[in-house]
Amino acid sequence: MKLRALACFLAALALAGCGTAHKSGPTAGGGGYYKDDGPGANPPPDLDNLPDAIPRIEPLAVASNRPYVVFGERYVPITAGERYRQRGIASWYGKKFHGGKTSNGETYDMYAMTAAHPTLPIPSYARVTRVATGRSVVVRINDRGPFHSDRIIDLSYAAAHKLGLIGPGSGEVIVEQILPQDIERTAAASAATAALPAGPATDAPASSAPAGGTTPASPLPPGMPPTQDPPVSTPPTPLPAPAAPVAARPAGGSGVFLQLGAFSQADNARSLAARVQGVLGGSAPGIDVVQGGSLYRVKVGPYADREAAMSAVQDISTRTGILPSLAMP
Repeated sequence: MKLRALACFLAALALAGCGTAHKSGPTAGGGGYYKDDGPGANPPPDLDNLPDAIPRIEPLAVASNRPYVVFGERYVPITAGERYRQRGIASWYGKKFHGGKTSNGETYDMYAMTAAHPTLPIPSYARVTRVATGRSVVVRINDRGPFHSDRIIDLSYAAAHKLGLIGPGSGEVIVEQILPQDIERTAAASAATAALPAGPATDAPASSAPAGGTTPASPLPPGMPPTQDPPVSTPPTPLPAPAAPVAARPAGGSGVFLQLGAFSQADNARSLAARVQGVLGGSAPGIDVVQGGSLYRVKVGPYADREAAMSAVQDISTRTGILPSLAMP
């Protein structure tokens, strides 16, 4: 508790809250979380189906984005809009801080899709991909920490659960900031997708997670309510007309793929695949519509490995307005 008080005192000099100035080291007994911390007694039963955070453009919290010092080290938050991508170790924090204040004065909810980061803007959004499995989640950054040289992000209990990090307590991840221009492109792509042939009212890009817990990529961030309009600062630019029909094939095959969307109607998936194919041309390994159960998933690949696939994410996002994620085999 003395260390907790010291951390809060140091962080309070620059931060609006003290949600993650608490990292004193993992428990000696394993499990990976910190002393007096851990899972809640009665976690919600549907955490596997909890939607990712929905990226939107928000004003930055002034007090939470000033340079600050913790444990003698100076941190300078990123506010210039440069692209951030880092690979390193993620940890998580839970019940000890549930209901406390985050660095921007919000209430920490261990069952929400949030995270703490030393320098990413507050608030902002990031995609976190677990290297070992390819599972990916989108979180909202609303707190500061972890203040350890060997860790780059502190996930909420819910986000860590979806990435399979609760048991081990930590794991290697890739953290990629979702910039405002990425959000605008996604909104524009969503508007273009809305012009696809009409299907049942439920035939939006699917937001339910497939087996294995990976959240599928889609023109809208997973879980976007149909009545909530995402921010758009430029008129939507439709993708080129389909160049040729793309046939659906059963799930299977080898290699690493990126997923662009998932639909309950095959025609809508084929239409999106053909439009994206017209944009990417020969720069992509291949674009397929893969049927798995009742869903038709639009995938790009195969790539030689995860690193090659992740390296292609930014180019695809810039050219199509769709932010892909790693697809599970």
